[in-house]
Amino acid sequence: MFSKSKKLGILGGGQLGKMVALAAGNWHFPIKFLDKTSEFPTGRFAAEFVEGNFKNYDDVYNFGKDCDVISIEIEHVNTDALLQLKKEGKTIHPDPEKLLIIKDKGLQKQFYQKHNLPTSPFQLFDNEELIIESVMDGKLKLPFVQKTRGEGYDGKGVAVIKTEADFSKILKGPSLVEELVDIEKELAVIVAKNEDGEIASYPTVEMEFNPIANLVEFLLCPAQITPEQEKVCVDLARSVIEKMDVCGLLAVELFLTKKGEIIINEVAPRPHNSGHHTIDSAFTSQFEQHIRAIMNLPLGSTANKIPSIMVNLLGADGYTGNAYYEGFEKCLAVKGVNLHLYGKEITKPFRKMGHATIVDTDLDAAREKAQFVKDNLVIRTV
Repeated sequence: MFSKSKKLGILGGGQLGKMVALAAGNWHFPIKFLDKTSEFPTGRFAAEFVEGNFKNYDDVYNFGKDCDVISIEIEHVNTDALLQLKKEGKTIHPDPEKLLIIKDKGLQKQFYQKHNLPTSPFQLFDNEELIIESVMDGKLKLPFVQKTRGEGYDGKGVAVIKTEADFSKILKGPSLVEELVDIEKELAVIVAKNEDGEIASYPTVEMEFNPIANLVEFLLCPAQITPEQEKVCVDLARSVIEKMDVCGLLAVELFLTKKGEIIINEVAPRPHNSGHHTIDSAFTSQFEQHIRAIMNLPLGSTANKIPSIMVNLLGADGYTGNAYYEGFEKCLAVKGVNLHLYGKEITKPFRKMGHATIVDTDLDAAREKAQFVKDNLVIRTV
């Protein structure tokens, strides 16, 4: 039986936490959050906000002691504290042992390999010197993509190395190196699972990236792929969440190659940028679905009510300081445009400051409006 007396705690207080808290408000369901300051986006909407560091053992352990269920809005949390809380009988989603695999992109790739899930060929290296040495010895071919094994987020921790002239871009520390895939489209599927084993997947989305910031610029739902490709994407996402046995949301990022293959890029066990459009265009938002899944409630309908395009609202290049949203009223006046601002006081170049979801029965018309928002809503300093 669902009880609001069951206490849910979430590690992280950024925009994802804010949107989870807003979804929980529909049921007047209180959630407790942990992050460095209540001035972060979630602070104003949390039923309870604890100031602390989610990477610190004591902060995480003490935060979780009075929670019945613990979840995350970012992977890079102290898993040792979560493992101890699990020993003491707390319910933790995703399970900290699975989180250890997902946090380490090398272990994540090895998981796909072990379970015969399609992904690009890769090698693991302890440091940058060994990567260069391997290239010079002919054991590693250019071009390739390097990813740090931990802490990568929003395009950080990724380097594309095309020639020896790019060696200065190679990142330090343990990393994985994978083939530079010849990509036709970048896709993603948000899938959810509860403790009873019920699984629900959202329609595949198509992502277009900003070439400078390596962040999603436009997201199209439904993706412009064939019904057969849609089935492969959804089946893959469901297979990953089943084999990982993750409860909650899992965002499965995929590549459609020029050869027509669909392979797994990486996953994130939480609400994700590729699911923000669901607030306005799906019967159940990804944020409500995450609560349903981790609290072992029946999962909601993932069907689209209407096609949509999402635009990430990024801080304008060249501006750092108190944020000013130029063109806000102009964009708000466009039919079908839904603006979501995260409440971050300080803007920086390419910082995620919000998103806009444009809904329209005609996806081409939605794209025109999305381009209008991108061109006219400029986030700069006062």
